Amino acid sequence: MFISPAWAQAGGAGGGSDIFTAMLPLVLIFAVFYFLLIRPQQKKMKTHQQMIGNLRRGDKVITGGGVYGSVTKVLNEGEVMIEIAEGVRIKIARGTIATLLTTHEGGAKDAAPAGAPANQGGGGLLGKLMGKK
Repeated sequence: MFISPAWAQAGGAGGGSDIFTAMLPLVLIFAVFYFLLIRPQQKKMKTHQQMIGNLRRGDKVITGGGVYGSVTKVLNEGEVMIEIAEGVRIKIARGTIATLLTTHEGGAKDAAPAGAPANQGGGGLLGKLMGKK
């Protein structure tokens, strides 16, 4: 009723550039999520699947529940038999194996002693700067 004509005419037609500027932050957020979250998770899943696929008799493993054992028999695509103590064997799903400690050839994976975390090697640039050899 008491609206001035200037307010009524302020609407104006939008344009293609308004939609682009509105969508740009969403596209940037998706790109950040892809490179920081989605892509690293896919790489981690791929290496885990490869590790599970290459399990052989004699491999030392840690299950998802924290049980240390040695693979005694690969039963099928989804199950393995591991020995957790002298004469104690359990059948587990391959997907529950979290870490491969040593390979079936008897050599340690990445030359780390069995049971030692992989990051205690002291190599790399940071290790050289800190004086480790």
